[in-house]
Amino acid sequence: MIEQSYRIDLFAVFIFLGIVQAVFLSIFFFSPSNRKNQANVFHGIMLLSMAACMLEIFLMYTGYIVHCFYLVDFSESVALIIGPAFYLMAMSLIHGKVDRRQWLHFIVPIIYLILQLQFLLRGEDTKYNAWIYSYHPELPYREVFITDGRYGVTNHATTVILISLAVYAILGLIAVIKAFRARRESWLRPKHPVLRALRLGVFECISVSVLVLIVKLIKSHDTGDHLFAAYSSIMVYITSFDVMKHSGFFTQPTLTEPTKKYKTVLQPEINDTTLERLKRLMENDKPYKEPSFSLPDLAQRLGVSVHVLSQVINESLGKSFFEMAAEYRVQEAQRLLKEQPNIKVEEIAEQVGYMSKSSFNTAFKKITGLTPSEFRSK
Repeated sequence: MIEQSYRIDLFAVFIFLGIVQAVFLSIFFFSPSNRKNQANVFHGIMLLSMAACMLEIFLMYTGYIVHCFYLVDFSESVALIIGPAFYLMAMSLIHGKVDRRQWLHFIVPIIYLILQLQFLLRGEDTKYNAWIYSYHPELPYREVFITDGRYGVTNHATTVILISLAVYAILGLIAVIKAFRARRESWLRPKHPVLRALRLGVFECISVSVLVLIVKLIKSHDTGDHLFAAYSSIMVYITSFDVMKHSGFFTQPTLTEPTKKYKTVLQPEINDTTLERLKRLMENDKPYKEPSFSLPDLAQRLGVSVHVLSQVINESLGKSFFEMAAEYRVQEAQRLLKEQPNIKVEEIAEQVGYMSKSSFNTAFKKITGLTPSEFRSK
């Protein structure tokens, strides 16, 4: 065992907590209910990739890598997943779902991993030399009688990762700009919560690329990786805060508060105005076509509280939010089934906001008494 003093400072603690949080969030995004939204799957993949990169940096920075030299540089191919995962997450949020062919964006990390296998399968001496080259250049190298096994492009890992991040940041930026233009929203003050999330994501991806470039230009070795890991942790914390902000956990009533307290009498003008704006928004913008369509997002668009909007829908329309959304989706589906006879029912379901054909068929038959195929053949 190598004699090693461990470095545990604020950076180390900050990065470690970021790793734990990233793994926890990815589990949340991969849960059965959340993974129905494809954007959550790609978000979870991105978070796990970031956690893997941060883990290696944490081990190298603190010195705990001496207990697991086989993990030296294991995250290089994983880092190449971050860019594609971000881009596909953005495309999923914009279009609802991406085609299976889009998964080919992950082919580069796979190819890189294959090229890197020669190094990853080397012994401890080679991994030790790679570690001290990056973090302890003052220490002597071990004598290795064979080449380190790196092949071609894997000798320039930082450059390859930086190019990948930059390319997908630009692709994401282009896609988000198009989405802003399609909805005619201001880049500085977007009203739609998805557009705000996309704008933040593009900023984070670009800023990471710039940070990696600056660190590598200033540092002669890889000793600045802890700065990248710390910044990644900050992004993970921001994501956690955003998830909690949109959760209903903190607004649930307590046992000491009577239920009737939440039943307020709305003034007629407030009820009528909200209802009119709701109908206009649903007919013109058709937000129900988005898989992530929810009551909090709708309330935010209308500028009212979730409670007020829910009460307007329940009392004025005589239905729940989910019943209202289903009716709008089925109505839109009826139009598309007639106007687009060559489009598959599955694609129609995706266009109106359903992530699965079975859910679409169930809602359609409940409202119309017919299956989508029966309705189309009438």
